[in-house]
Amino acid sequence: MRGAVLDATVVPRYGENMNLTVEIPEDLARSLNGAGGDLSRRVLETLALDEYKSGRLTKPELRHALGFATGYELDGFLKKHQVWIEYDEQDLDRERASLDRLGL
Repeated sequence: MRGAVLDATVVPRYGENMNLTVEIPEDLARSLNGAGGDLSRRVLETLALDEYKSGRLTKPELRHALGFATGYELDGFLKKHQVWIEYDEQDLDRERASLDRLGL
């Protein structure tokens, strides 16, 4: 059986575009396309999100790779995919100290 070819544009770390071709079985391609949405975009988002969660992409790099204009858009994307920002007691203490210095 001949597979389908999926082309996606990935934005590498230094700003140049790279085309990535993934070959998948035709029946799987039909099934994935039937789920709706732009399959190339879904693959890019899945790959970039996985790289971010594994620590191989920073938040600014993820934002750039996905083409979000603002950090707010990226935060919405992360929330939609249930990726929560790590926030510990030391972060809270730093924010409290900053607010105290500002008199707030």
